[in-house]
Amino acid sequence: MSRQSLILGIDTSCDDTGAAVVLNGRTLLSNVVSSQDSFHCRFGGIVPEIASRRHLEVINPIIDEALAKAGITFRELDGIAVTFGPGLVGSLLVGISTAKALSFAFDLPLIAVNHLEGHIYANFLTGANISFPLICMVVSGGHTSLIYMKNHGHIEILGRTRDDAAGEVFDKVARAMDLGFPGGAVIDRLSQQGDAAAFSFPRALMNEDGKLDFSFSGVKTAVLNSIRRETEKGNRVKPADLAAAFQEAVVDVLVEKSLLAVRQKDIKQFLLAGGVAANGQLRKKLRQRLSAEKIELTYPPVELCTDNGAMIASAGYYYLRQGRLASWDLNAAPNLEFGGT
Repeated sequence: MSRQSLILGIDTSCDDTGAAVVLNGRTLLSNVVSSQDSFHCRFGGIVPEIASRRHLEVINPIIDEALAKAGITFRELDGIAVTFGPGLVGSLLVGISTAKALSFAFDLPLIAVNHLEGHIYANFLTGANISFPLICMVVSGGHTSLIYMKNHGHIEILGRTRDDAAGEVFDKVARAMDLGFPGGAVIDRLSQQGDAAAFSFPRALMNEDGKLDFSFSGVKTAVLNSIRRETEKGNRVKPADLAAAFQEAVVDVLVEKSLLAVRQKDIKQFLLAGGVAANGQLRKKLRQRLSAEKIELTYPPVELCTDNGAMIASAGYYYLRQGRLASWDLNAAPNLEFGGT
């Protein structure tokens, strides 16, 4: 690998088509994302067949735009990194097939990146001084995990959700409240106008001694029951209050578990990643609590919290440095977890 290493990152794990060029794992030269929200919002969730077909339509133009914005050609690349899981199998296969074709055509190393690890590496594009060991909380629509990293490629899972992921319950509650899809950003905005004390929702597993797992199905059910109960009584529920109380319950659990993990591992750096990392209340509370513990908090800008090719390119650079290359039999791994290969 050359001293100046340019990596093209491709992500088609779910419904967003992303391509980006990153220099040496830390410098973002371009980042292009095509969102499919307008295609899926009418269904209240992602339709896998629509997602994969849309990826096929836009992936080549998206890659061309990423290279053009970076001011480079395929011949100047040092590797092609692509998400191979977890995600929707049809969507993943579009990105993998494209990356394989480009890798073969231009004789470039093929790098298969774990999407969950990719979210962590969005933090490496912030310009922050990141040092190991550290703890990262990855909070997204499909995953909620606390992980401990001793170094690149050395991951220990400290805790994970036992049922619904945090982002998943944001979307389901938003759908029940007729707020549209995706629901996380809408609830975040609406909650700023509400009273979190108007409802009391459960904070499952928050007081389990030393345990770092999460459970969010209970708070989701409690919110849905509150909506049904108040509707049957003919009462008007103020959406902002409901959103604020729900969000507060989820954020409280995420923050308390994070603090517990920090104390158990005695680290000085904490990373936040994934789509829910864009949540303003979560950022605010984590910053306040970690600052009191003299722990440095880093999180990506909002545009790098959701799925994108930039985080895959950054992770791909470090994979390449470790010699973690993919073979031509690379396939989609829709149920991949942290540390999976």
